[in-house]
Amino acid sequence: MKHKEIVIGTRGSQLALYQANRVKEEIEKHYPQQAVALKIIKTKGDKILDVALSKIGDKGLFTKELEVELINGSIDIAVHSLKDLPTQFPDGLALGGVLERGEFRDALVHGDGKKLHELDEKDIIATSSLRRRALLLSY
Repeated sequence: MKHKEIVIGTRGSQLALYQANRVKEEIEKHYPQQAVALKIIKTKGDKILDVALSKIGDKGLFTKELEVELINGSIDIAVHSLKDLPTQFPDGLALGGVLERGEFRDALVHGDGKKLHELDEKDIIATSSLRRRALLLSY
């Protein structure tokens, strides 16, 4: 019996593709006869490159288009980073699974080899992430 190909929707970022390929590999490992394909979908967050995402303040910047394709049936699974998921899903959608957590720590690379605790007021750390900013300010 031939199975319908499972189509995994994903963003095209390096992290999103890594995560989607991990899901694909897990499906293929457990169901070797099952055909699985990736479909790259550009989201609003991928298209807006000239404005800080924190200034947009729109929910679903990285998820809305994938959710629409799931609801429309053009993909069977959407793979997201948990940090991008809304707290409530649209009707008909649910969190279906979570991969084993990979490396989660951020890295600081300093030109003079300083460690985070060695930085002073004149050192500048650039980040577009509000979460990272809050963590650094609380350090």
